Amino acid sequence: MEKRWMLKGTSIDIKDVAKKAEVNPIIAALLIHRDIKDPMAIKKFLYGTLKDLHSAHLMKDMDKALAIIKDAIENNKKICIYGDYDVDGVMSIYILYKALTRCGADVFYHIPDREDEGYGMNSHRVKIIKEQGCEVIITCDNGIAAMEQIKLAKELGMTVIVTDHHDVPFVDLEGSKEYLLPPADAVINPKQQDCNYPFKLLCGGGIAFKFVQCLYDQMGIDSAECEKYIQYAAIATICDVVDLVDENRIIAKYGLNMLNRTENIGLQALIDECSLADKTITVYHIGFIIGPCINATGRLESARLSVELFLADDYERAKKLAKKLRELNIERQNITLQGVERAEGIIERNHMEKDKVLVIYDEEIHESVAGIVAGRIREKYNLPTIILTKGKDMPKGSARSIDEYNMFEELSKCKDLLDKFGGHPMAAGLSLCFENIDKLRQRLNENCKLTEEELIPKVRIDQRLPLKYVSFKLVDEIKSLEPFGKGNPSPLFAEKGIIIERVYVLGKEKNVFKLLIRPEESYNKINGIFFDSSGYFKEAFLRAYDEVTYDRFLEGVLGDIKADIIYYPDINEYNGSITLQLVIKDIRFSTN
Repeated sequence: MEKRWMLKGTSIDIKDVAKKAEVNPIIAALLIHRDIKDPMAIKKFLYGTLKDLHSAHLMKDMDKALAIIKDAIENNKKICIYGDYDVDGVMSIYILYKALTRCGADVFYHIPDREDEGYGMNSHRVKIIKEQGCEVIITCDNGIAAMEQIKLAKELGMTVIVTDHHDVPFVDLEGSKEYLLPPADAVINPKQQDCNYPFKLLCGGGIAFKFVQCLYDQMGIDSAECEKYIQYAAIATICDVVDLVDENRIIAKYGLNMLNRTENIGLQALIDECSLADKTITVYHIGFIIGPCINATGRLESARLSVELFLADDYERAKKLAKKLRELNIERQNITLQGVERAEGIIERNHMEKDKVLVIYDEEIHESVAGIVAGRIREKYNLPTIILTKGKDMPKGSARSIDEYNMFEELSKCKDLLDKFGGHPMAAGLSLCFENIDKLRQRLNENCKLTEEELIPKVRIDQRLPLKYVSFKLVDEIKSLEPFGKGNPSPLFAEKGIIIERVYVLGKEKNVFKLLIRPEESYNKINGIFFDSSGYFKEAFLRAYDEVTYDRFLEGVLGDIKADIIYYPDINEYNGSITLQLVIKDIRFSTN
């Protein structure tokens, strides 16, 4: 699928900002495009420390929640941490459990079974928790939408604290939103309309960390002890794909530093099991290797395995758990592939690609991978996607969206068709009766205002950058913007009319293209690398040439092919040699 290239622009005087912030104009432009425009904000972004974190006491109900927990600790009341089965939930539970234990609390935790209980609080489980002697429930990474369950807990005589980061549910009353809060004794969620906390984009693990900061202060524990939890908040932050700006950036940055010298036996074992012991752990390793292993437990067995791994104090026990996590992730990968193939088949057979919102039901798709399958389908078709499968009591599933479509709000408009739902603009979970599936598909598509223009995938380019400006110094300066992720994407540059003198096809799967590149009217050459898992390189070439020319190009018979590229500069280290290279993200070939 051809993408639309869009060059970012600004009316701000980049050179002036660069001078005041004392940074390279290229770096200043990159930050301005990320809505970081003030010289002081730029310095905070680049050089922010833990001292720049906001006071958690600014969060609505924080002090109220602290008073409840302090009273529970002092009076030996049993506390239950009610979490979630994804990475954010696991890390939130770990942070709260370790901290509350350190404070002398009588505490246990519960993670819902994905299939039997589903996401969030479950009424039957609330009753069991009461029977277990629980007097105080503190949720993490859930609870903001648990109206009935929290009402039940209150009726049973329990005190309830909600810590959550998901969007606050609302009802649409003739164009105005009325927000709905659960009847908890304290609700900590910066997304509440009347919460004065200046940063609204923390994940569940981030909020758990902020809570523990305040709790340790309340209990007279040295704040330095609290800092060790940043590494777990960082894992949650990266894996929950929240914007890596402001506090999230600080948490991720400092957390990664700590992760690379972690003393957690379970985490060490998982790093070893994933063959990462000799590597510097980055956002990539957390997001695509370590995180999926943690997630796999909640998908295929119980997320308690992941919590137990992080709580382990014996390396042999940790090794066995880490091995189990990796094996479960391999199984999850195979199940996901099968699910994607089944979803693609349904779309093609029913010509659903003509829909603007894909709603797919297949009871054979494993419930645990519905979200991943939805994400893969969304990526392929660039359409908001809901994957539904057979649940225990009714169909349930996950939604993934595109930037132009607020999935949470659109599902809110269909609330009457849903049994349960919650989430964000870009992702949501839901359950509904089987007979409402077609009604949901129809209504979402009827309500959809997406234009054909909005459905074309877009690549947003930071700036045009002639290859002569690519240097080791520039690469180092760009690295100062790390960690990259949502809200702070890896920079993308563009250049027109470059010459590809030669192409080499590498890798076992023959899906890596190494290009020998030079600017037009220049003899200076630089290597480019293009990773292609979908046949996009050939597809792009055939838009300008034919199959015969493509074959000759790969064989080296044909040289000096002209192209426009989108890239970011990087350093390649191979056999002791260090060279500059361009990581090419998109390419357009030209016959002109």
